[in-house]
Order: sequence, then structure tokens, then C-alpha cells
Amino acid sequence: MIDVLVVDDQELIRFGLVTLLQATPGISVVAEAADGESAIELAARTRPDVVLMDIRMPGMNGAEATERILTAGTDPAPRVLVLTTFDLDEYVYAALRAGASGFLLKDTGPQRLVEAVTAVARGDTLFAPSVTRRLIETYVTHADPEAPADPGRDLDVLTARESEVLRLTARGLSNTEIAARLFIGEATVKTHLNRTMTKLHVDSRAQAVVVAYESGLVVPGSSPL
Repeated sequence: MIDVLVVDDQELIRFGLVTLLQATPGISVVAEAADGESAIELAARTRPDVVLMDIRMPGMNGAEATERILTAGTDPAPRVLVLTTFDLDEYVYAALRAGASGFLLKDTGPQRLVEAVTAVARGDTLFAPSVTRRLIETYVTHADPEAPADPGRDLDVLTARESEVLRLTARGLSNTEIAARLFIGEATVKTHLNRTMTKLHVDSRAQAVVVAYESGLVVPGSSPL
């Protein structure tokens, strides 16, 4: 059973999400929240597998709530699936940096929503690589040039193969496409990505992609070749 916490400040939307998920076999809505503060409290109390997090809310936005939830020390930490009206949203980018597992547009159909929750619960990312690339490129190009570098994320710790896999991942290629390009198995691609995330001290593929752009391994707009 996948336990879900639904967070949205609009009661009608929250009701629809809860109703849909509760009607889905294998999914249980353990709590619902109308704001970021309540989401943090309920996440700590109910320990959901997945938090379906609205990104734009009055008071504490979803990005800040995501960061607070994921740094609370809960083991295992919940997976956060961000809900947004726009596919290029500064708050979504902040949530990905904080460790969210991906994002979903609010006009997504019911089946896609259920598939996304299920995918996130099993540890996958839910968004298409091309969407990830567009989001990351948009906001990395506007990143603060004075922001301090994280020494724990020095790409020198990666092997040549790990760097190559990370580069292709950040350029929007799927595991299958990376495996075909590098003439290796998909399982090997996953192994390289897992080792890369461990070395870079990140918890998700999305965060690894952010690091790849912010470190200069991938230049926004460049060819993946």
C-alpha cells in the first residue's frame, strides 16, 4: 500500500485528488493539508510514502515545505511529487534542488497522476527527460553566479564513465538511450547513476541533473552529442 499526503491550498482541487487516489487500489491517502506548515507537521506525524505537493500556496510555498520535509531526518524520507500549473516555474526548480522526485502539471489526466504517484513511490522519476532538461536549462541560466559551490559535489570524484552517464542524463536521454549510445546495459547505466548520486551527495536523479548543469558539465542549449 502506498501512503500519500495530499497538499493543496484549493479545497476543490484537493478534494478531487484525494477522491481519485482513495479510489485507486494500492493507494491510501493518510492525510491532507491546505498549506506548507500543515504539510510539514502531517508528514512528520503520518510518515507517508509520497507527498503530493502543490507548489504555489499562500504563506509557505511548496518548495520551502519540500525542503523542510526532506531535511527533517525521517527515515525513510518520503518522495515528493510537485504539482504546478506551469511547466516552467521557479518554485518547481527550487523544489527539485531541495530533493523533490519530480513534478506534475495540474492539467494531467487521472491515469497519469496515479502512474506518477506509483512511479515515485518505487523510486523512479516521473517526468520525461526532455521536460527535465527544459526546466533545468531555463533556471540554471538564471542561477546566482555568486552562489557558493558545494565542495561535496566536485565532479572530480566521478569516473570518466560516471561523468559521461551524468552528462547524457542531464541532456535528456533516457536510461535506454544512454545504454544504446555507450554500448552498455541499462542495469549498468543505473549502477553508474546510483554511484554518481552517492558521490555527489544527492538523493535523486533530478538533483544530479541540477548539479551537472550548475557545475558546467553540461552547457544549456548545447548538443547532447
